[in-house]
Amino acid sequence: MLDKKIALIHEWLVTYAGSESVVEQILALYPQSDLFTLVDFLPDSQRPLIQNKTATTSFIQKLPWAKKKYRSYLPLMPLAVEQFDVSAYDVVISSSHAVAKGVLTGPNQLHICYCHSPMRYAWDLYHQYLNESGLKTGFGGAIAKLILHYIRLWDYQSAQRVDHFVANSRYIARRIKKVYGREAHVIHPPVNTQQFALCQQKDNYYLTASRMVPYKKINLIVEAFATMPDKRLVVAGDGPDFEKIKRLATPNIELVGYQSNDALVAYMQKAKAFIFAAEEDFGIMPVEAQACGTPVLAYGKGGVLDSVIDQKTGLFFDRQDVTSLTECVQRFERTADQFDPFIIHQHAQTFSNENFRLAFEHYVADKIREGFSRT
Repeated sequence: MLDKKIALIHEWLVTYAGSESVVEQILALYPQSDLFTLVDFLPDSQRPLIQNKTATTSFIQKLPWAKKKYRSYLPLMPLAVEQFDVSAYDVVISSSHAVAKGVLTGPNQLHICYCHSPMRYAWDLYHQYLNESGLKTGFGGAIAKLILHYIRLWDYQSAQRVDHFVANSRYIARRIKKVYGREAHVIHPPVNTQQFALCQQKDNYYLTASRMVPYKKINLIVEAFATMPDKRLVVAGDGPDFEKIKRLATPNIELVGYQSNDALVAYMQKAKAFIFAAEEDFGIMPVEAQACGTPVLAYGKGGVLDSVIDQKTGLFFDRQDVTSLTECVQRFERTADQFDPFIIHQHAQTFSNENFRLAFEHYVADKIREGFSRT
């Protein structure tokens, strides 16, 4: 790879989250690569994570209110990403959950897309997005539908320009096949499992932690534990739904708000189980909990099916409702002794940063050796 010139394309650099951890690890593999992003407002404190690189940005960077309202420029993003001139590079790697994969490449270039997810609000969450945004009807709704129709056409067409797709889970690989008609190789995203030390002694409480937004289903978890007054639940995190969820809480449920990383690790280490009720593309927190040796009780859809082993590192419930979750908790109470914290911890190490870098490096090297042929 040292003789190959590499460009890395990412949608936007505003804060450090799951997709940015992928960028961090790819830059660790290929420190000589150049970074392109639509907007770059990453705080100075987080720039060492991207090796203090100065990213090439798009014209959106200079548009009014771009720092706070960059997502509002979605209709311009396909045009913006196509303005990046990457013709001087041998290998183009895109880290994409929206438009990064749409960068223009030539026949003598290799384009590998690490796809976090196809654009949900343009595809399978289209109707939900319109409903939640109040855009189902009216003039504004008509404009939104027209824009998203255009985005879907461009999204599908731009996906055909990618040479090889990598998905972060089998769930996302299925979505890539469904939406783009393309096969995808699965490489799970990196998790800094070294930050989460094994703890074999557990306290008598369950834990959930998340930003409090509707799709995370924290309200469901709280409602379920409200029906189980003999079982203690700790809820970490804040967000728009915090007050609404607080009103649902009963005396056995403690909302502790936002927690520092060290405090959250301590909660994870001591919890008898971690509760996860969202349908996620992958889901980092269930892996972090397992790295602490803590079993996970999870809604059995989405990326969590890749990270939790049923009846070995956790249990699944079938429906996002109170009955299904409470039944899962009761099953866990009857079988808690069968979950070995050391085995759970060891399983989590398969998702480490090091394993991600190893798998991704081998995949890219294999595709270079094969030439630039389409799979």
